[in-house]
Amino acid sequence: MLAKNAVWLLGQVEDDLAEQILVQIGGIAVSDTSMWRRMQEYGEKFRVLEEAAAAKAMVIPVTGGVVRGESRVARRMGVAMDGTMINVRDEGWKELKVGCVFEAERKGEAGSEEEEVHAVRNSYVALLGGPERFGQVLWAEAYRRQFPRAPDSIVLGDGAPWIWNLALEHFGWSRQAVDWYHAKEHLYNVAHLAFGEGAAEANRWAKGMETPLYQGSMQTVVASIRRLARKKRKAAVELHKEAEYFYRNRRRMQYMELREDGFPIGSGMVESGGKQFRARLAGPGMRWSRVGAQRLISVRTTILSDRFEQIWTQACSLPPN
Repeated sequence: MLAKNAVWLLGQVEDDLAEQILVQIGGIAVSDTSMWRRMQEYGEKFRVLEEAAAAKAMVIPVTGGVVRGESRVARRMGVAMDGTMINVRDEGWKELKVGCVFEAERKGEAGSEEEEVHAVRNSYVALLGGPERFGQVLWAEAYRRQFPRAPDSIVLGDGAPWIWNLALEHFGWSRQAVDWYHAKEHLYNVAHLAFGEGAAEANRWAKGMETPLYQGSMQTVVASIRRLARKKRKAAVELHKEAEYFYRNRRRMQYMELREDGFPIGSGMVESGGKQFRARLAGPGMRWSRVGAQRLISVRTTILSDRFEQIWTQACSLPPN
């Protein structure tokens, strides 16, 4: 029980604080060095279980259809992907890729202005590494959550190419959407390029474009940006890049349709997850070995996904390292 509590605490807070909590609440004096050894031992077991789940999921042929003998689940589902940065010893700041698997749920009175769609029952994966391996780990979690059996599904991201590559590889039957707030940031970047940051005209233009953007009228948005590029020659190159961004992602920006169909249009669920990983791994002065970081990440993932007890039980049944 002591080892379990120590690992859980280190998945939440820094070593010295975890040591203080055990003393204050449990009256148990355990050095932070001893606690960290336990973290490394069980973090490796958690990582091994994670790898095994990914390997198992990757050999199961899934095309988005329901396998004979299975039935569809009665909920819409989604995955969201993002990246955050942590400091790795001898390597510098490296991207930690974070994924969230969620269910979409309407809240509020149906048809009212207060009705909203939320991501609920979120679970997380994270990997300090390349997109290929991350995609396998995310797919394993999605498969565990019965993602292929959902009647409709979505992939949300901030527009990074690696996200859409993974969406096509692992979730090719799902809808895709650029995070609404990220798309709005691009609108305001256009306005600042054309009129100057903070200019009243910039805010008017961006506000005026929010409605066609939300309605999915991408032809209107792209044409307006291209007109600005012809008028604002000094910013023309950057404005054309922004026009191309909206044109390239036009099918991923059908926000009104997505809301009507019961999907969230913001990727706040995965951004929140990224912040929670950063809170533990990117505090002032924190630097990690790559191996040590991934072990801690594997433990923190189970805590954020409310699966620590389950994975701990499985880890205890593994043979010694």
